[in-house]
Amino acid sequence: MPVTQIPHSQMAVAIEAIQSRIADDATSMRQSLPLSAVDAQAHRVDGFASLFERAVHSVDAQDRLAADKMAAVDAGQSDDLVGAMLASQQASLSFSMLMQARNKVVGAMEDLIKLPL
Repeated sequence: MPVTQIPHSQMAVAIEAIQSRIADDATSMRQSLPLSAVDAQAHRVDGFASLFERAVHSVDAQDRLAADKMAAVDAGQSDDLVGAMLASQQASLSFSMLMQARNKVVGAMEDLIKLPL
């Protein structure tokens, strides 16, 4: 399979488009992360890796909260079935959003890897 040469200007445009997609995804993830007042003061953005790590921890916390609410309903300690189901759906949607962001990052990295030098 012959390798086609891409002009530098087209490569630069492709890289800028990928960087823009990553920045947009990072912004939307940053806006979706819940921060308490204490966390907001200590909040620093060290980079995309730390942002994604916080997103993973946030999704995990939502999943644990939903599991705790469901366990309380199952054990008869709570009669808030609707709240438990809503928490479960919220955790599920958060996980889906996290996977979509991951897939976009992986896709962008694959696009970068495919670019000829």
